[in-house]
Amino acid sequence: MIPPVLVIRMDEGRHEVARKANGFMPDDEGMALYRAGQLALASGPGPLLEIGTYCGKSAVYLGTAAHERGAVLFSVDHHRGSAENQPGWEHHDHRLVDDQTGRMDSLPFARRTIEEADLEDAVLLIVGESTKLAAHWTTPLSLLFIDGGHGRDLAWADYSGWAPKIAAEGLLVIHDVFPDPADGGRPPYEIYCSALKSGGFEELSDFGCGSLRVLRRLAPASSR
Repeated sequence: MIPPVLVIRMDEGRHEVARKANGFMPDDEGMALYRAGQLALASGPGPLLEIGTYCGKSAVYLGTAAHERGAVLFSVDHHRGSAENQPGWEHHDHRLVDDQTGRMDSLPFARRTIEEADLEDAVLLIVGESTKLAAHWTTPLSLLFIDGGHGRDLAWADYSGWAPKIAAEGLLVIHDVFPDPADGGRPPYEIYCSALKSGGFEELSDFGCGSLRVLRRLAPASSR
């Protein structure tokens, strides 16, 4: 059964900002992410962290959950676009190309999205490589959302670097998990399978939606 804290309706103004923000997450998956953020913060005080800000769409869903609990979402991205965002690729958006440098730059769009959602108190944008940050990160996370580069090396590096930072009973959320290879790339599905096979996570199927999967880190056997 969903705890009462999770039935709070998302603020309509922020919900509208999330819906219209540039990105690749359907609203039903975004709402599932919002509920996962609520669940994580109902279970522990640690911060939330997402890998892959892009233009801030998912940060509004998670950031709203953080705002409601007086918590913080750290949103990490180098803002130069993944391989699939580059010119000539399927998900390229020419509006994100900096006229002066010719490079992708989604940071101004993310800043604007967070400002429009009035979430600058709850969403901290971190600009840089996620794996380099992971090497210096020590605070246990209530929730980790992986939605960065979907190439094999990048996805596995994010998972390997950040999954150990999740607190006991904390959540691991992975986007673009497609069991059928015809529907999407394999790395997100592979790290999802690896997390389950490790024995350290259980799936919360009631919280998943579409290609979004929600897993919970199991507490050590000695503390159960």
